Amino acid sequence: VQLQASGGGLVQAGNSLTLSCAASERSFNSHTVAWFRQAPGEEREFVAFISRNGRNMYYSDSLEGRITISEDNAKNTVTLQITSLKPEDTAVYYCASKSDTYYTTRVTLYEYWGQGTLVTVSS
Repeated sequence: VQLQASGGGLVQAGNSLTLSCAASERSFNSHTVAWFRQAPGEEREFVAFISRNGRNMYYSDSLEGRITISEDNAKNTVTLQITSLKPEDTAVYYCASKSDTYYTTRVTLYEYWGQGTLVTVSS
């Protein structure tokens, strides 16, 4: 499965942004999907997770309240909305998926990765 993350860019602090993760195969609709981010010089960190029955979403404690993950099976995509952006949200955002149904924040357990989309938040 090939994933394509998009929607990043330069935004001013306080604004919102919606990132999209599109997949090349319909099997993506049965994958669990997560978003991660990696700031310069930092490790990749978990942002959000969604089970593909749409019943379970989990968020990073540091971002909860400002992020929403959702799925659009008709478009074979998963989106991540981030509101009230802060300069410290600046990072490359990656979507990842795996074929099992378990929730995890561990980077190494995700089988498929998009190339990342850069979000830069100016103050």
